[in-house]
Amino acid sequence: MRIVSGKFGGIRLEGVKGDKTRPTTDKVKESLFSMLGAYFDGGNFLDLYAGSGAVGLEAISRGMDTAVLVDRQYQAIKTIKDNVTKLHAEEQVRVIKGTAEKVLIDLSSEGQRFDMVFLDPPYKLQKMVTVMEQMQRLNLLAEGAIVICETDNETELPDQFASFTKTKQKEYGLTRLNFYRFEVE
Repeated sequence: MRIVSGKFGGIRLEGVKGDKTRPTTDKVKESLFSMLGAYFDGGNFLDLYAGSGAVGLEAISRGMDTAVLVDRQYQAIKTIKDNVTKLHAEEQVRVIKGTAEKVLIDLSSEGQRFDMVFLDPPYKLQKMVTVMEQMQRLNLLAEGAIVICETDNETELPDQFASFTKTKQKEYGLTRLNFYRFEVE
């Protein structure tokens, strides 16, 4: 696992030890970011099920200003912190241990807003629509925010719900990426 492109391009990252996480492959990560425009001019990134932190760190490498990386597993948090230290990105990355639902409430109370969100929960726990609706209720998304949902290739997500419209969907073997745009009604 490595940073694919940007200021940290080519740097190898540590994976989470054990079998409690399923890392996003470099191929899927590279495709994900090339579909988004490859590089960013600032913005705030949120990964609620961060695992090793590789997707959020890729976003920082490609120009996002900040990333909040969340996971509930101790080993994942340790790995994220090690990877952030390896990149010397402590000023840009905040690491939080906790459940997605609780962390979203805390981030909302701080007045946080995100331009891009990556959701890749364990496949058996996919409740992405519920999480996205919670983010909307808590006012955590900037106008025009992009939410990327990684699922298995059998999971169908709606084309439109609440203030979210699916703009793209792409499959890579057993993995499906769903891209949503958030527009305030």
